[in-house]
Amino acid sequence: MLLDLTDDQEFFRETTARFLDEQVPTAELRRRRDDPAGFDPSYWQRGADLGWTSLLVGEEDGGGTISGHGVIDLTLVAYEFGRHGAPGPLVPTNIVAAALGTAGGEAQASVLADLLSGASIATWCYEEPGRRPLGEVSLDIRVDGDHIVLDGVKRPVESAAQAHHLLVTGRTDGGLTQALVPASAPGVSVTPLRTVDLTRRFCSVRFDGVRLPIEAVIGEVGGAAGEAERQLELAVALHCAETVGAMQQGFDMTVDWAFDRYSFGRPLASYQALKHRFADMKTWLEAGHAVSDGAAAAADARTADAGELASAAKAFLGDYGTELLQDCVQLHGGIGLTFEHDLHVFLRRVTLNRVLFGTPGDHRQRLARHVELREAVA
Repeated sequence: MLLDLTDDQEFFRETTARFLDEQVPTAELRRRRDDPAGFDPSYWQRGADLGWTSLLVGEEDGGGTISGHGVIDLTLVAYEFGRHGAPGPLVPTNIVAAALGTAGGEAQASVLADLLSGASIATWCYEEPGRRPLGEVSLDIRVDGDHIVLDGVKRPVESAAQAHHLLVTGRTDGGLTQALVPASAPGVSVTPLRTVDLTRRFCSVRFDGVRLPIEAVIGEVGGAAGEAERQLELAVALHCAETVGAMQQGFDMTVDWAFDRYSFGRPLASYQALKHRFADMKTWLEAGHAVSDGAAAAADARTADAGELASAAKAFLGDYGTELLQDCVQLHGGIGLTFEHDLHVFLRRVTLNRVLFGTPGDHRQRLARHVELREAVA
């Protein structure tokens, strides 16, 4: 990352890196490739003890930041998750924790405390199947007296099979509404999905007439559009930081290989044609760091252009992240194509991140809409 980190932030990042080195080396990731969760509960609880789940929550609710900039602090963890291909619902759990911290309420405080301690997991049900404009939601949340009723499907949802609570974004007559749904509620069904990622688990979640007390609503009925937009910006910024971490790891591995591997008595790195490819990759990588850091800083400061910067970062990294890691595979030759080599762990992470919360094309369209609105106002 290109951020000018404080000593405390650097110590926090290094501590996370050492913990992941110890707990989830690539041998452990391969061993758990068929594990339904992909990680051990004690691993997540120890991560919560390090501060993974509390950075977007105020001190008055049991959270706290390293530097006073919670989003930037959290991207340090996300970056290391990318560098290690680490498992765990880092993004959705933090989004839910931030929403509960903002909403307040006795019931929400109890759930939040369990999230901060790592005793339970929550996930964000936002994306839906089928092609639609980014941010458009069709799941129905209707008010029925002193209850709400949910009908619809969310897919993909990270760690839904392991989650104890689901933060669901749906549509009511008055706009978007968010509700905290117990995963065990009648009418909730979870179906595991298969993805290219070796470590993260995703599911399809169906809500068939799920009836809950109206107190399950987070915020106001029909008033969650701004919060959902904020959550989308956070999710994109964190996934971009993950993607850059995976790109950096793949690039470093490939540079080391090019200097160690000899062909016709010369290291691969000495060949002019390969130098040009490395120069291109280094350019993409440094630009990736810059746009990711910019998106994180804007999301943290809640600037007016935070959405634009998040979309710009996602559009760039969605294209060049996979391009860089595919080049890394090719530069390794035949060995790069094998399952035994580690490169595919990072390629898989970046490939899936490319399509989560909008493809590069979706975000370019979103950028175009921002420009049109700005010009219309001017």
